[in-house]
Amino acid sequence: MLNQATVQRRGRAIAAQVKTEPAAVRWLLIAAALGFMALFVLLPLAVVFVSAFEKGMGVYLASIREPDALAAIQLTLLTAALAVPLNLIFGVIAAWAIAKFEFKGKNVLITLIDLPFSVSPVVSGLIYVLIFGLHGWFGSWLNEHDIKIIFAVPGIVLATIFVTFPFVARELIPLMQAQGNEEEEAALSLGASGWQTFIRVTLPNLKWGLLYGVILCNARAMGEFGAVSVVSGHIRGLTNTMTLHVEILYNEYNSAAAFAVASLLALLALVTLVAKSVVEWKTKQKSHVESSPSVQEEIA
Repeated sequence: MLNQATVQRRGRAIAAQVKTEPAAVRWLLIAAALGFMALFVLLPLAVVFVSAFEKGMGVYLASIREPDALAAIQLTLLTAALAVPLNLIFGVIAAWAIAKFEFKGKNVLITLIDLPFSVSPVVSGLIYVLIFGLHGWFGSWLNEHDIKIIFAVPGIVLATIFVTFPFVARELIPLMQAQGNEEEEAALSLGASGWQTFIRVTLPNLKWGLLYGVILCNARAMGEFGAVSVVSGHIRGLTNTMTLHVEILYNEYNSAAAFAVASLLALLALVTLVAKSVVEWKTKQKSHVESSPSVQEEIA
């Protein structure tokens, strides 16, 4: 058996052998990556915050407290609060079915989960208009019963669900496939029910991947523009989310207010990035802890 210090020294030696590029090449690649990030990510982000506070804190707070802005913020939070839990439930169910069972149409289900990644959000919004709009398939029936979906909150929620439902499922499917069924089978053989197995065995193993998917889903739900723009009707104070409110303010040349609301979305992006980084770190830490004993045994 080798001690921990020897294992670490061998690991560092292997890592040093992998880095065969000259130092100048490595520094050049790093500088190019950092320059690209600074030009296309950090600079626009800085412009948003500088422009938001350009006319002072008073104008900034007034722009956020304005009734239409507050309504847009509330609608954005409401949409995310409805879309994310539904996508969470769907993602767990879909991932469980795909990872744990073999059935006809499995590849079709996987393809349908990936569909929002390949379809333009504008097209997805148009689909809901063609289905639930006044001249759509169900438009006449909905109008007769005074049910509003398009140009109302339900349409915004439906469009948001469509563009965000792959995120949770796509994070859980490979994770559940990699974990296999051994632990669940052991729990069932010891007398645990299906629900107990899911709560006490499956779910703890999925918690970081699940949280990662929820973070991405929530970020996309709050920042969605294309699909929501088609189904909302741009009614101020009623169907404008934060992204749509920013567009209207900017088109009216009210740049201070537009950048003020945009700064909230940018702040949300930063918070999401931090949360995503924490989850990735936790996931890597867990993987390292679980894999360390096996690595040492192989070396020994």
